[in-house]
Amino acid sequence: MAYQIYLVRHGRTWYNIYQKMQGWSDTPLTDDGIEVAKKAAEALKNVDFAAALTSDMKRSIDTCRIITDKNQNNLTPQEMPEFREQFYGYYEGRDIDESWTDIGKAHHAKDYVQIVQDHGFDATMDFVKEADPLHYAENAKEYWDRIDQGFKKIDKFAKDGDKILLVTHSTTILGLAFKYKAGDFEVDQVPSNASLTMLERDNGINRVTKYNQSLL
Repeated sequence: MAYQIYLVRHGRTWYNIYQKMQGWSDTPLTDDGIEVAKKAAEALKNVDFAAALTSDMKRSIDTCRIITDKNQNNLTPQEMPEFREQFYGYYEGRDIDESWTDIGKAHHAKDYVQIVQDHGFDATMDFVKEADPLHYAENAKEYWDRIDQGFKKIDKFAKDGDKILLVTHSTTILGLAFKYKAGDFEVDQVPSNASLTMLERDNGINRVTKYNQSLL
């Protein structure tokens, strides 16, 4: 059984503007975030989606509803907490640059980009948990176990040839692109708000074929 997942990042939020770590924390879509979600909805209105899924964060739910309200199939979004962003623990709501400097200092890296380049995506997640004074943040194993459970849930209702909308988060999409890259593209930046990434799932095997495509 093979199906396609249209991964869309939520619209811009207030924490995005203020450059705050926004894992399981939640802030509303800005006016601009609503507008880019509407543009994404216009671009996707004629896609024959079999289901519309979203993480259970309000910023994703609101983005998904904007898209489904415009789509020809008039679907009701289904919330899936398995596709939340990584949980950053102590660093939730803190300044992004300051947080990654703190996380990276034990590994001789000054920012997120350098940590990922020098150590890889999964190690970067592990470093967040290590740096969290209470160690509540998710490490790579905890994160991927959660994501894998989400895919297994989709497998139970998806049919061969289905197209499924999934509104989720930047690190979630970035991680999937790193792990399952199968297209001719570079994973060298965080996906833009309301951008599209394509994932094909064939008998439990994931392949990301397109990354960070503009829908605006």
